[in-house]
Amino acid sequence: MSAPRLASRLGGIPPTIFSEMSALAVRTRSVNLGQGFPDVDGPPAVIERAVEALHGGQNQYAPGLGVPSLRQAIARHQLRHYGIEIDPDSQVVVTTGCTEAVAAALLGLVDPGDEIVVLEPYYDSYVAMIQMAGGVRRPVTLRAPDFRLDPDELRAAVGPATRFMLINSPHNPTGTVLSGDELQAIADVAIEHDLVVITDEVYEHLTYDGHQHIPLASLPGMFERTLTLSSAGKSYSFTGWKVGWATGPAGLVGAVLAAKQWLTFTSGSPLQPAVAHALDDESDFPALLAKDLQSRRDLLCAGLADVGLDVRVPEGTYFATSDIRALGWPDGLAFCRALPGRAGVVAIPSQVFHDDAEAGRHLVRWAFCKQPEVIEEGLRRLAAADLRG
Repeated sequence: MSAPRLASRLGGIPPTIFSEMSALAVRTRSVNLGQGFPDVDGPPAVIERAVEALHGGQNQYAPGLGVPSLRQAIARHQLRHYGIEIDPDSQVVVTTGCTEAVAAALLGLVDPGDEIVVLEPYYDSYVAMIQMAGGVRRPVTLRAPDFRLDPDELRAAVGPATRFMLINSPHNPTGTVLSGDELQAIADVAIEHDLVVITDEVYEHLTYDGHQHIPLASLPGMFERTLTLSSAGKSYSFTGWKVGWATGPAGLVGAVLAAKQWLTFTSGSPLQPAVAHALDDESDFPALLAKDLQSRRDLLCAGLADVGLDVRVPEGTYFATSDIRALGWPDGLAFCRALPGRAGVVAIPSQVFHDDAEAGRHLVRWAFCKQPEVIEEGLRRLAAADLRG
């Protein structure tokens, strides 16, 4: 038998940077300020609900759409926070995290050759799944140092084959929370060109300094063309549970389910009622978490500035972005690969999230979803190291 080969649909897609850098952190015993996972769990009562479900016999397949109690809780969440009314039986599907929601949305909706406008820098699964679905990405760059959306660049990215936009706000990795004007520009283009918009809103509750997340689906004329994706992982500090969802018009949600049934079909049966409890009965937790994260953001950003980095203070998410050129480094990947040996700290190079590599070559992403003492230790190591390129 000839040697196994990689399917062509995966050709050119590199391994995720998070695997490389997290493995490097373990190997070098570095402080991991790269991958975005918290080091403290979410509400204990939610964990107790999962334990109760485990002992209560909820260990077999859940319905493909998700358990009714969670779908109903998601519908209540959308109404309570955003005034968006949805039918839990036809306009909600539970997924294995938002990553599967993105995958199932693209596999269920995109035909080969369809163009998808996507904001860059982008979460790396977008690139992989657009390619697997046979789509063609059309990036619109959020450019340093402000990382704002240029409506003219957005319009210029739309062509005759454009069918979709994939929008992420609050935006990973830049920390931008799209403003009402920016969202209206997206809505205007979508309506004018009859586009479907897929929105990744996993950081919806993690915004700072008075910035507010506005779901695109809440804008006039947008609900019927918007598929909204989110999860409990970031808002409730249960990233390992991988419980996410898609909401929107029944036709778009049905397309997600049509693909999802051949991916995981269902998952996390005892976790789903626990997440329902979180949404309904621990609804204050995300706001408290955001307040705590804002103080950790400030700690990290001040410390990065003290070691000579130009830092953009984010409006949301887990992440801050710095420009490393002031230290004499023109290339973020080289900087991040050298950093564990020099300082015992791991960060993520932003250039791997760009098609326009030059726009991101000098940028590095840092995670502040860690306990203050972890951030302080990372900053101590950076301050004691020779970081000059």
